[in-house]
Amino acid sequence: MNVLVVNIGSTSFKFRLFDMAEERVLAQGGVEGVGRPESAVTLRIGDKPPAVTHQPVPDQAAAVAICTGGLPCRVDAVGFKAVHGGSIADPTPVTADVLRVMEEFADAVPAHNPPYIAAMRAFQAKMPETPLVAAFETGFHQTIPPTRTTFAVPQKWRTQFGVRRYGFHGASHRYIAVRTAELLGRQDLRVISCHLGGSSSICAIRDGRSVANSFGMTPQSGLPQNNRVGDFDPYAMLLVRARTGMDLDAMLAAMAGEGGLLGISGLTNDMQKLVEAAQAGHEGAQLALGVFAENVRHYIGAYLLALGGLDVLVFTGGIGERSPEVRRRVCAGLEFVGIRLDPARNETGGAEATVSADGAPVRILAMQTNEELIVARQTKQVLATR
Repeated sequence: MNVLVVNIGSTSFKFRLFDMAEERVLAQGGVEGVGRPESAVTLRIGDKPPAVTHQPVPDQAAAVAICTGGLPCRVDAVGFKAVHGGSIADPTPVTADVLRVMEEFADAVPAHNPPYIAAMRAFQAKMPETPLVAAFETGFHQTIPPTRTTFAVPQKWRTQFGVRRYGFHGASHRYIAVRTAELLGRQDLRVISCHLGGSSSICAIRDGRSVANSFGMTPQSGLPQNNRVGDFDPYAMLLVRARTGMDLDAMLAAMAGEGGLLGISGLTNDMQKLVEAAQAGHEGAQLALGVFAENVRHYIGAYLLALGGLDVLVFTGGIGERSPEVRRRVCAGLEFVGIRLDPARNETGGAEATVSADGAPVRILAMQTNEELIVARQTKQVLATR
């Protein structure tokens, strides 16, 4: 079975085509800049060098047509790393009801659900006989207890509108849970998974199941991120409105475009550039790194309590896997709970590297995640049970 896994952003379309017999990647690529005057289209077949072209890609339907047209073999199913499906927890075939629920939650995730819906409909039109499966980011977090998912909002908001903590990055945290158990040969692990990248979240995992996640109702909450403010008192917006006259949409756009790490540093939202600037003495960059690390540490502390201890601390995502400086800042001074980095190992890193010191009670891993493989497996499972 060949499963095409699709990962979509507001202006991007990425894919990997898996041969599920060997879980081998046959092709990968995508489009950056969907809807812009010129988009970058990338296609890589097997181990060959990627081919890059530039052309207009006006919408997700055009991205679907361009990317599927260059595939080297048939597609038996398409799996979507979908974001928000409300109460839909398990991976499910894409139906009219699923699309309706995604539309109902589009107001909560306007940068995510609308482009996914557009791509799903484009696939239905182009490949009507090919099964489509939605694997929602929230699915892994259905095991979080209600005491950690319930907001203190009017009851009607919870019961009628679905306002609650959902948790996201489910495919990444699920992969970390599965792969960590394989590496250590144990299923009874207490794991804190730190997915740190352009979008970041922390997840507490016990016995392979999520028991807490730093995201809330939407991926805009939790940690300060690349272009997201993270946890924030919404009543501050009343003051901004009174002082500036900005309406809600303008304030949300400002937070998305000028907030996050850029808002803190006044310089950039690129973590590597922030590290370099901080080392050169830039105060804004130093503050941004400090705020980011402090927020990660905040959740690690909370999840140590939720788990009753810790066996493994995992750093994944583009920043978690590749930034020794961020790992060092997060782990600094945590020896009293068994978290102790080895400085040399931390600098070296790797795709599945142990960076903790010998004899440390907590194993620290810098690990490459594989969200697409998880979605491919879930898609295969859904089709097997139909």
